Formats: sequence, C-alpha cells, structure tokens
Amino acid sequence: MCGINGILAYHDAASAISRTELIRTRDHMARRGPDGKGEWVSPDARCGFGHRRLSIIDLSEGGAQPMANADGTLVVTFNGEIYNYRELRRSLEAKGYTFRSHSDTEVLLHLYADKGPDMAHDLRGMFAFAIWDGRKRQMFLARDPLGIKPLYYADDGRTFRFASQVKALLAGGGIDEARDPAGVVSFYLLGSLPEPLSLYKQIKALPAGHTMTVTSSGAAPPRRYPMRLPKSMPVPRRLRGSPSGPIATPVRAKHFWIVSDTTLSPTCPLARFSPQASIQAHWSA
Repeated sequence: MCGINGILAYHDAASAISRTELIRTRDHMARRGPDGKGEWVSPDARCGFGHRRLSIIDLSEGGAQPMANADGTLVVTFNGEIYNYRELRRSLEAKGYTFRSHSDTEVLLHLYADKGPDMAHDLRGMFAFAIWDGRKRQMFLARDPLGIKPLYYADDGRTFRFASQVKALLAGGGIDEARDPAGVVSFYLLGSLPEPLSLYKQIKALPAGHTMTVTSSGAAPPRRYPMRLPKSMPVPRRLRGSPSGPIATPVRAKHFWIVSDTTLSPTCPLARFSPQASIQAHWSA
C-alpha cells in the first residue's frame, strides 16, 4: 500500500501548481507509505507528482518514486503491484528497452513508451497510477479491473488533482468542499458510495477497470479497458482441496503472480507456501 497524488494545471489560465499543496496532500497519506517519500515538479511548474512509499519490490533507492525514464520525458507515480512485471520486462528488453532498477514501476514507464494508453490491457495486478507524458503534454491514469487500489480526482475546469484518498485531496486545500447530495443519499441508503460518486461534488472516483487521459483540453471521460487474462491452467496438486477456500479447488483457474522482495511473517497464512512471498495465487475461471 502506497499513497500517490498529483496536480496538473492544464488550462492556460491556471496558476502554476503549488509545491506546498502537493506535499501537504502527499504527507496526509503518510500511513500508506512509511518507508519513503518523494515529489517531482516539472520544470515549468505545470505538473507535479507525490509519493509515499511502502517498499515491496526492489527495496533499494532504485525503486523510489516518482520515477522518471532516462530522458525525463515520462514520469510515473504508482501504488500497487504488477504480478506479471517480469514477463513484461523480458518482452520489453527484447525490444531494446534498458532498465536501471528491478522494480515493477520502471516496467510501467517502458510499457507506456511502447504501447501508450493500450498498456493497461497487458497489466495483471492491483494498481493505481499516473504517468506524465512530457512530449504529448498529457497525463494518463489507470486503475486495476477489480478496483483494489483507490484513485480519486477533482477537476475545477483549470486544474486537475488526484490522490489515493479523498481526505488527502481535501487536506491539500485547493478543492471546494461542497457536499454532493447524491453521494450523501447513496451513502445513507446503501451504506457505501457507488463509483464514481464521493461525498463531495468536486471529487470523483476513477472507476475500477478504467483509464483517463488529461490534456490541455481537460479530462476526457473515463474509459473502460478489457484485461487480457492468461491462459487457463490446472491448479497445482498442493492447492487442490486446500482449506484456503474455493479459489484453490476449481479444475481450471486463471493464474496470477503475487511477487515481493520482502519476507512474510511466519504467522501469515501465505507463508506456508513461500516465506519469500513469491506466491502463485489461483482465481476461479
């Protein structure tokens, strides 16, 4: 779990972004990322990213964020984990892309450089991220298909803001706090908020399984993307009949890799499969 945030002053009439607001929003999410923090602001002060880090993959400073590519034209802030990042990395290396770290974050940068917004189709994992494309002067955001990782945004017609938490956006001080009657009613009737609603008029959730692009014309409507699932494969014998529940019992399953460079606690139920947390989880087909 990490905390991400950013600001883009996309309209010509918008003021340059406030580094103070960027950091204030970021540090409101300190509990989401106790292992490190970072911020990046573009040379023209029109775009900025913040990040609070919980180290999972590549525990070195090479995995610190926000992360830029070699020429600085792409910058990413990322929360989550890409389960198939090793497979994607091998494919990108075969195309000539060079990596400077062992993180899944850097894979996102090169995958975007290779495929643009279509990159989302190839990702398997839980994620929410934003990429600044300096050449095209646009921001690309994406959220995983199951909505495991949160991502909220606000657009006042001149400046676009996003963060992992609603309260973090409010803490920045640049957002109108007027309540959204539809959100309030939904919360009391349903006990939850259907996406994209929040309790505030100006704040929306990027729906699960959607991407969004923000250009000088503003934020385009969120777009749903289909995820390319791996081929079906049989469940390993060691997981058949496991007391871990129904995800381990189907004859056919979709497989995902949950990967970490940290060691699991002996008390963690997953530790019996692998103390080093390189775990193959199987989801029903």
